[in-house]
Amino acid sequence: MGRMYSRGKGFSASALLCKGISPSWVTRPPQDVGEPICKFAKKGWTPSHIGVILRDSHGIVQVKSVTGSKILRILKAHGSKFRLILVESRIHRLARYYKKTKKLPPVWK
Repeated sequence: MGRMYSRGKGFSASALLCKGISPSWVTRPPQDVGEPICKFAKKGWTPSHIGVILRDSHGIVQVKSVTGSKILRILKAHGSKFRLILVESRIHRLARYYKKTKKLPPVWK
C-alpha cells in the first residue's frame, strides 16, 4: 500500500535465512528431501502447497537452501529420469531386433 504523502510503497516481507546455508536443525541429507516432494506431487499437490507441508511438518524452511534446487526443478529432474529409462529400454529393444536381423554385430553395446 502506498504512502499518503510520498512516493514510497514501503517494504514488508518475511525475513529469510542466509542464502546457501542449510539450517542446523535439518538432519536429512539433500537426497532424502526429494522423496517426499515426489510423493506429494503424485498426490496432485502444487509446489507451493508442498513447500508449506515441508515447512510445517518436516522443518525444512527453504528447500533450495537444503538441496540447492527449487521444488519445481526437483520434480522436472524426477520426470526426466523416468523418460530416460523409457528411452534406454527402447534402445535396448531396437538393438536386440537389429542384432537378430544381423544389421548390428552381436557384441554391439
